[in-house]
Amino acid sequence: MHDPLQEILERQGVVIIDGALATELEQRGADLRDALWSARLLLDAPDLIRSVHLDYLRAGADVLITASYQASYAGFARRGLDAAAVDDLFRRSVTLAADARNEFWAAAANRTGRVWPLVAASVGPYGAFLADGSEYRGDYGLSVAELMAWHRPRMAVLAAAGADLFALETIPCLAEVEALAALLAEFPHMQAWLACSCRDGAALSSGEPMAAAARLAAQTGQIVAVGVNCTAPRYVEDLLAAARGGTAKPLLCYPNSGEAWDAAARCWVEGSGVTGFAEPARRWVAAGARLIGGCCRTTPADIAVIAQALRGPGPR
Repeated sequence: MHDPLQEILERQGVVIIDGALATELEQRGADLRDALWSARLLLDAPDLIRSVHLDYLRAGADVLITASYQASYAGFARRGLDAAAVDDLFRRSVTLAADARNEFWAAAANRTGRVWPLVAASVGPYGAFLADGSEYRGDYGLSVAELMAWHRPRMAVLAAAGADLFALETIPCLAEVEALAALLAEFPHMQAWLACSCRDGAALSSGEPMAAAARLAAQTGQIVAVGVNCTAPRYVEDLLAAARGGTAKPLLCYPNSGEAWDAAARCWVEGSGVTGFAEPARRWVAAGARLIGGCCRTTPADIAVIAQALRGPGPR
């Protein structure tokens, strides 16, 4: 099976993932105080999503992650949308990223020293639908079969929408890792990366070992990279080492800014946020990461710093 990431890795050694979507949308005036979070803007402000995608490409990103992280049939049903309408929104999430890529690539200057960017269809955890912070706990109480049943319909429409791969992201527990890995077999033309949310330098948000998640991923040929996202930067190097203990696949990291999310107050708590990403990104490469970007509270400016640090100066 063709690995869409391998060509980029062979050409430039690293893949630059984009940064935060929701918090960047908020910086541009979007009100996301809603259980649908950034997915609501697929309905209300799709052009704003597209503009953020385009700015990440200009900053140097090689991969755009779609705005489907928080999207779900049950979530949109609360807004009165039927399944067909939700299918259209999932497809729109892919189209917005692809349209931004096409606009970016149409300018010859943007193609200098760059690879054809990829679109990764975001598959967020079940806990994102709950909108209660449980993607940072993993305490769903659902079986692997129940999680597969919940994820299956949205993965099916995303798999048919034209994305280059899945981004299975912010996955907090082994049951959900197992469920998503098993589901990939139902979409044999799709590959994926697996990014887990973690609470420290060794464990998933559920408290289960990161190494165990990496071992599960290692058994699935369609998973082409393994690592962490939406996790504090200070834990990344230890987590990369833990993941390497379970898999030989390329490692990835796109941590948050280092601040914590208060689910009750629905706000970010000021903390030990990273103020510059150049040196951390170099350390993460030294620790084995080959796909690097940012998650919550990171910006196009942060991705530009990472891209220049890892890929060198060039047109942005």
